[in-house]
Amino acid sequence: MSAVTVAEKKGEPTQAPAAAGRRTRPTKVRESLVDRLFLVGVYALLITFLLVVLLPLLYIVASSFSSPAAVSAGRVFLWPVEFTLRGYEVALSSPKIVRGFTNSLFYTAAGTLISVTLTVMLAYPLSRADFVGRKVLTGAVVFTMLFAGGMIPTYLVVQAMGMLDTRWALLIPNAVAVWPAILAITYFRTAIPDEVREAGELDGASDLRILWTLVLPLATPMIAVIALMYAIVQWNSYFDALIYLRDESLYPLQLVLRNILILNTDGGGDATSALERQQLANLLKYSLIVISTVPVMLIYPFVARYFTKGLLLGAVKG
Repeated sequence: MSAVTVAEKKGEPTQAPAAAGRRTRPTKVRESLVDRLFLVGVYALLITFLLVVLLPLLYIVASSFSSPAAVSAGRVFLWPVEFTLRGYEVALSSPKIVRGFTNSLFYTAAGTLISVTLTVMLAYPLSRADFVGRKVLTGAVVFTMLFAGGMIPTYLVVQAMGMLDTRWALLIPNAVAVWPAILAITYFRTAIPDEVREAGELDGASDLRILWTLVLPLATPMIAVIALMYAIVQWNSYFDALIYLRDESLYPLQLVLRNILILNTDGGGDATSALERQQLANLLKYSLIVISTVPVMLIYPFVARYFTKGLLLGAVKG
């Protein structure tokens, strides 16, 4: 009979083994010198990349709040010199900028909606194994990423369709991009189980209903990723507007900002006024960059959390 049993019979308190009341600490693996040097190198590289991206942004923001003379003299680095809001006052006092900002919001919202819709309509059939000819069509889509028709043939197509000098010229010609389409195809093929579609078919649902009620709710991360891709491209685009638009009331913000900078650097007048215009133009460059960047920076945090999940779930797993 053990000592613990005898103690229990005598009514004496039992004492648990000392090891039972202790928490086992996880064994810490000692890193070798090579591993430590590797981590130091990784952190140094990441800090370098951070500074390469962060320092220009800080310089632009600081310059946008500095005086025109300080900006032109190169006295601004990471903190505003002779703090002023003149650059923003001049920029936002122009009705062209307000109209261009509104146009860009419309182009971005409508263009993103059209692009995401068409991309999903293209990608979902090509992701299904029972779709006849999907390999040929997928190859044709990839082919357009390597070879394009060119600017002049595209312009002639837009002209023949009657979209010149209309808002459609900025929404339709580049509505579908190849890389978001490939991302969507891969996501539908790898992240959406075939059992989901089969269950919908057993319930008598049509392909459109299966896509709308079963597939799209599971594809939210991927949709957020490609929507942000299209939105950023649409917001920053100005070349298409430069080619297809003649009516200034339809100009997006980026084209309006380009024209304002050119007008502010034109010659004319005496030397003093020319110098003031040049200094103001230098200040406006930074103020306008901040104005055109703020909307994207405000939207990004709301969809950034979908990036990692969307890209990993849509990746090919080996």
